[in-house]
Amino acid sequence: MFLFLTLILFVLLTAGLAYLGNKLWARPGEAFDRVTGVAVQNNYVEQMPTHPALSFREMIEKLGTMLPQSPKDVSVMQRRLIKAGIRNPNALKMLYGWKIFLAVALPVLGGFAIAGFDGLNKPLVLLVLASIGFWGPNQFVVSRIKKRNHQIGRGLPNALDLLVVSVESGLGLDQAIVQVAKDLEHAHPEICEEFAMVNLELKAGNRRVDALRNLADRTGVEDLKKLVAVLVQADRFGTGIAQSLRAHADFMRVKARQEAEEKAAKLGVKLVFPIFFFILPTLFVVTVGPVIVRIIRELIPMMNSI
Repeated sequence: MFLFLTLILFVLLTAGLAYLGNKLWARPGEAFDRVTGVAVQNNYVEQMPTHPALSFREMIEKLGTMLPQSPKDVSVMQRRLIKAGIRNPNALKMLYGWKIFLAVALPVLGGFAIAGFDGLNKPLVLLVLASIGFWGPNQFVVSRIKKRNHQIGRGLPNALDLLVVSVESGLGLDQAIVQVAKDLEHAHPEICEEFAMVNLELKAGNRRVDALRNLADRTGVEDLKKLVAVLVQADRFGTGIAQSLRAHADFMRVKARQEAEEKAAKLGVKLVFPIFFFILPTLFVVTVGPVIVRIIRELIPMMNSI
């Protein structure tokens, strides 16, 4: 069984290296054109030589088209990529291509790494490596979503305060969103990118309510969903936008203070285990260690001599 798996991995690795060598370095088409003197007459613009990184990217995209995709899985993964801030049209193909590539490459490299070790369940190790390679890109996307949501949550209080100032100074809500996206572009690029998407949707003709709801659906941040709900209700019932934003800003400020107090209250409990396992043993060695050494050197020989 292991010999058969090794043979399959060797064939796949050889075929992959041959394809990459033929695609990136050999270029038989160019050699044929040089020998025969055939010139390309249909292209009016001189083509730049393809970089190996671009060729590798094209190979990953082609691998992504080979994986069978269900409509439900495609919609879920596309939504996750949007939440992660990856809005490239070929992002889904790249994701599936990396899943296939890593599912093959990791077992191949792992097979060569554990070839000299005896006593291991090598098929099980190769299966685990293939599973890690196949599901690893999904976890990468999930980690990107968490990081992006954290950055949006950090930038939301500042964006909300600036939004309140802009609205109270006389700007409309649409112009205030554009102003916030411009002013906080370098400090909080994630939330500014989302506000810029709202502006583009408004310019495309969407209603403000739909654009705001799309903002909440794209990000999935709870605080941003609450802000969107406040703006939608204010727009529906005709209440003042500035007053609603001011009340919501005060609510978020109180909530942030309560969360900080909660973290400070939990700090003492969280420090129990580091203190018990790392600090107390060090103090014990520093304080009691010299006494124990002195007892071993002086008291024990004295007792033996008696």
